[in-house]
Amino acid sequence: MADHRDTECTEGLEGDALTGAIIGAAIEVHRCLGPGLLESTYEECLSYELDQRGLHVERQLVLPVHYKGLELSAGYRIDLLVNNQVIVELKSVQKIEPIHEAQLLTYLKLAKKRYGLLLNFNVPVMKQGIRRFLND
Repeated sequence: MADHRDTECTEGLEGDALTGAIIGAAIEVHRCLGPGLLESTYEECLSYELDQRGLHVERQLVLPVHYKGLELSAGYRIDLLVNNQVIVELKSVQKIEPIHEAQLLTYLKLAKKRYGLLLNFNVPVMKQGIRRFLND
């Protein structure tokens, strides 16, 4: 069967279509690697997979806090920012906790982005590790 991923038109994707493309890439990474590896491994592989699909990916993006005209480094880093629209927070944990969700919601607010994905790769089936977020 031919692989047509290099012919996909993903450059102009937005919103649900873009998050869908990212989820498809995450499922592919999980299918190939399975659960239980380090978060950094999944980040590297997902970044590669997204790039192969024609998406622009920024990794470990520093996210400053703006306070009363000051730009403060608070130690926030976005795992992946895809097409300057979707923040992707990666985990490889037993269970997604409320603190993980709060982390992504904080990033969405500070970066003024609407779409976020929280992806936990430490699950038997990737579908179980996907959470979408909207910052309205």
